[in-house]
Formats: sequence, C-alpha cells, structure tokens
Amino acid sequence: MAIKKILVIEDNHAILDVITLILESEAFDVAGLNKGADFINHVQEFQPDVIIMDIMLPDIDGRILLKEIKEKSTTKHIPVLMISARYNSSNYMLDDVSADDFMAKPFNIDELMDKIYALLKKSLN
Repeated sequence: MAIKKILVIEDNHAILDVITLILESEAFDVAGLNKGADFINHVQEFQPDVIIMDIMLPDIDGRILLKEIKEKSTTKHIPVLMISARYNSSNYMLDDVSADDFMAKPFNIDELMDKIYALLKKSLN
C-alpha cells in the first residue's frame, strides 16, 4: 500500500507539531500549514488523501476553505476532518457544505487516529 498523505492546517504551532509527530510515527506523509494563504494551491500540489483543518484560522474561516475544497472537481473527493475548540458537531457546516467528520478540541489521540483511518477507508470505497 502506498504511503498516505495528510495535510494539516492548524494555526496553533504546538498542536500542529503534535499532530504532525503522531501522524509521522504512523508512517503518514504529512504537510502542515498554519494559515489559509495559498491553501487550495497547496492541496492541489500535495494531493493529500485526508485533510485535517482547524475552523478558526488567523487569516480566513476554515469553513470557507472547506467550501472551496468541496466545490472544486479536483479536490471535492478529499475527506476533510474539521477540528475546533469553539464549535461542536452541530455547527460546522456552511451553506449545505459539511466536513466529512468533526472533532472538538481538546481531542483524544486515539480518537483522532480512528477518525483518520475511517476517512481513509471511506475514501477507498
């Protein structure tokens, strides 16, 4: 099986570092960003198998990026796991566009990994 790619966009450097370290220890190829600038271009270049995205970013609302991803034919198939300290599972949608899954911060590492593997499995079907 090919190495799976995960793109993480998280403005908190400590959280980004922890997620990256955990995913790399599970043999994923990980790219991390801490702001939304050029995010869509990065998605198209890196071609991740899963995106983990914070909703509250310093330069753009993550829900706007989610909408862009889900509207582009070249990226709409990529599963997106939204994470946020402010939102809960009932309010992470924007104009009928929703993430494939959601986690509230702080989150459990085992739950994070379970969700990632579930999204990878779902994307293969």
